[in-house]
Amino acid sequence: MNRVIDNHGRPISYLRLAVTDRCNLRCFYCMPEEGIKYVPKPHLLTWEEMERTIRILVNMGVDKVRLTGGEPFVRRGIMDFLEELNKIDGLRQINITTNGVLTAPLIPEFQRLGIKSVNLSLDTLDRQRFFDITRRDEFQNVWQTFEALQEYNIPTKLNSVVMSGKNTDDIIPMADLTRTHNVSVRFIEEMPFNGDGAHEYQEFWNYRKILEELKKTYPGIYKLPDPPASTSYNYQIPGHKGTIGIIAAFSRTFCGTCNRLRITPQGQFKTCLYDDGVFNIKDLLRQGLDDASVTQRIFEALQHRAKDGFEAEARRTVGLVSESMSTIGG
Repeated sequence: MNRVIDNHGRPISYLRLAVTDRCNLRCFYCMPEEGIKYVPKPHLLTWEEMERTIRILVNMGVDKVRLTGGEPFVRRGIMDFLEELNKIDGLRQINITTNGVLTAPLIPEFQRLGIKSVNLSLDTLDRQRFFDITRRDEFQNVWQTFEALQEYNIPTKLNSVVMSGKNTDDIIPMADLTRTHNVSVRFIEEMPFNGDGAHEYQEFWNYRKILEELKKTYPGIYKLPDPPASTSYNYQIPGHKGTIGIIAAFSRTFCGTCNRLRITPQGQFKTCLYDDGVFNIKDLLRQGLDDASVTQRIFEALQHRAKDGFEAEARRTVGLVSESMSTIGG
């Protein structure tokens, strides 16, 4: 299989596909309390359009797909979609990102379908703080999803956005989960994607500060080799089963090896999280373009890709980054 290389010599092998912009939580760092204006269904990619797009990208060398949202499991038909994706030759990995509210009963099906890993969003182990962050009392459902993932031995990453004045007291309790659970706990720098739901930053916790906090309790924490194209700096605490990851999402230190593309629920094709979309693939499909023509448009976009997130942000035509992660794909 020939893998497409971008204009900076980076091979492209990974698609993050947001299947919906809808979400059943209201995390303050993702969207305003009143929510966002959801896209009418006719303006979303259909399941058939998403499948066709993935088949085109697999023929270009993409072998890993992550389904995100919004919350992907609020969109009807997603399990049938996973069944169809499982039939695509050359698609080596299907991964999922979920908030876990609706997911626990589906975990046995994940195992049957061969889902390679699940990223579970969980910013705190405290029920009240969970409510304060998400504006919904759903902690127990999320925890049941975590327990089910462990029971069915599905590789799991817990994604925790670190927010000053909100959940920094949870860094150590979250890290301590790796003592008895074979799980990767990943601490993520907060990003500005909150749909104009501005909030005041008391102090920015970058990846260095997060590591310093971990070292206060775990002075023996040591660096692990980072896999190719990893977004996280990876660590282990001596004697613990699981691992720690720190993602410099706002500092943008991993752009040099980025192998990712993003497609939003509306079909915006993004070669970087921080750009505002280079074209709309839904429009191309609905204009009747054949696969070869769509492939050519994707190839051309990858030959004009920004070097990093800072360059992508500088190129934006619609001002500063402020979209909700729910509309981009978390």
